[in-house]
Amino acid sequence: MTPALAPTVAARPLSPLERWYWVCDQIAPLNVIGHVRLRGALPEELLAQGLDALQRRHPLLRAAIRADAAGRNPRFVPVTGRPIPLRVVAADDPDTGWQRVVDEQELNTAVDWQGGPLARAVLVTTEAAGNGTADVHDLVLTVPHCVADGTTVLTLLRQWIELAAEIGAAGPDDPPAVCAERALPAPDTLLPPAFRGLAGTRRVLAQQLSDQATARRRKPRRMEAGRRVPFRDRATRLLHRELGHEALADLIAACHREQTTVHGALAAAMVTAVAEDAGGHPGPVMIGSPVNFRDDLVPAVTDREVGTYVASVPTLVDYRPGAPLWPMARAVSRDLVRRRQRGEQLAAVAAMGLVAPKSVAKSRRFLTFMENKGPLTLCLSNIGRHDFPAAVGPWQLSEAEFIAGLSVNALYCATVNTSHGRMAWNFTHIDGAVPTERATRIADASMDAVLAAAKP
Repeated sequence: MTPALAPTVAARPLSPLERWYWVCDQIAPLNVIGHVRLRGALPEELLAQGLDALQRRHPLLRAAIRADAAGRNPRFVPVTGRPIPLRVVAADDPDTGWQRVVDEQELNTAVDWQGGPLARAVLVTTEAAGNGTADVHDLVLTVPHCVADGTTVLTLLRQWIELAAEIGAAGPDDPPAVCAERALPAPDTLLPPAFRGLAGTRRVLAQQLSDQATARRRKPRRMEAGRRVPFRDRATRLLHRELGHEALADLIAACHREQTTVHGALAAAMVTAVAEDAGGHPGPVMIGSPVNFRDDLVPAVTDREVGTYVASVPTLVDYRPGAPLWPMARAVSRDLVRRRQRGEQLAAVAAMGLVAPKSVAKSRRFLTFMENKGPLTLCLSNIGRHDFPAAVGPWQLSEAEFIAGLSVNALYCATVNTSHGRMAWNFTHIDGAVPTERATRIADASMDAVLAAAKP
């Protein structure tokens, strides 16, 4: 018997995790954004053709989301004749032009999930200083979190450029063939058997009881809002930071010497900055770490496939005023390894089937609970080293990175990836709940703590 071919159009219900992100996005935009800098002549038409090819490749980029009259039971449905929109923006300053576009528009404008497609793009162009023939371009790709995480958006960004290069090399008379990828089933249906059905429910309940017992015993602190901002009024703001090649090399060497991870060092620095900004009181502080669970699924999902495949796990960091960074960093690293080995990221996915609201109209109680008692108001999403090419076709590439919107999920978040010999460390915060002055203090203090600890 010939096996059935995997479908190449997206037509299925959203999973509970996807539905939760979709509900959040309707309250306040929840986008994931990729950015890369490109140098060289770049015709807008060629870039649009690359987007069209990217859309033909990925079923979720040829889809919209439809729900019933009560705003429940959302489904991915295929749409045709709606290309990924490409907006062109002229910038005066190549260093801040793309950041302004992300901060002012892309983070806080929802993607049109009702009409589709589930992506949009921006070309930000500035003329290179002293050279009127060579342009500097910043490509920005925005995708809703219900179908993308940081790995997804950077993968799509890379494929977009590669497809544009192939089309440009082939010429208009011989366009390259683009094969459609398989349309994946919902992530929760690919969980290992131990995290599905009755066994999965037992695991989820056991994990929740364990977390509650730990919280009662240790009484961890959260990052708290300066003032309450109504859910529908929330806007995400961006603070861009990065570590250059030498500083990154020093940090990696220091982490090896201290037997910890870069993620542990960054988390310890952020906790220290948040605790000191709140008065420097000793005690455990909670920080969340989104964990990539692609390799845990059955079968595993590749990095080139589109979807949202991260789930956050909490870590309690025992802050002590004046204490060195490294013991905290080692504690974070060990705790995260234990939690991953126990499958807490998978239990978090399974839990959404029990707790995720079915619609915006049914979300108020869950949102209020998360605001008042939810543990993950402070997060660090670190995808580590992401190999993004330095050249594709006629273009030189640099500064690849991703940024995460917050919606109603957290108050303050940092996204991190290491690409092109530098580490992007982008901080986002909820405007008003964490005022810009406070958010900037915490970002700068986090950077200072890491740089100081990493000095040879």
